[in-house]
Amino acid sequence: MLNSLYKKSATLTLTVLLSLVTTSCGVYSFSGVNITAKNISISEFYNNTDLGPANIGQTFTNRLKDYMLQNTSLAFVPDNGELQMEGVVTEFRITDVAPTAAASATERDAAALSRLSITVKVTYVNNTDDSMSFRDKTFSFYENVDNDISPDAISEAVINKILDQ
Repeated sequence: MLNSLYKKSATLTLTVLLSLVTTSCGVYSFSGVNITAKNISISEFYNNTDLGPANIGQTFTNRLKDYMLQNTSLAFVPDNGELQMEGVVTEFRITDVAPTAAASATERDAAALSRLSITVKVTYVNNTDDSMSFRDKTFSFYENVDNDISPDAISEAVINKILDQ
């Protein structure tokens, strides 16, 4: 069940990111990519977080490439594509949300839910239409989970769900 939730969330995340990256006036294909571009290069997204798993940048990069492969007719090139994307994962944070009162005066208040947030900073270059390009645009996505799951389990279980957004 968690895997299907991950896939849905990562798809939504990449769809939002792709639509934000390619939003502007002009002629577009159904997928939202400028139809004059024939290829794309996506550089590795680096992990610049303290808490996130070491491979979060690589995981995000692979998900983005998979999304582009499945939803566009763009060819991948290693460097200098007509469209270019690169970036960094800047935040991986777990915070408590939905506080609940303690059952007695001797117990501590607790949170019913934890929120895992992942933030990426993206640079997008459109060499066929520079007005579509942007630098260091930040995108954040999150998922709430029950607080009775360990932080390691939250990370493993929810990352894919967030990346599917």
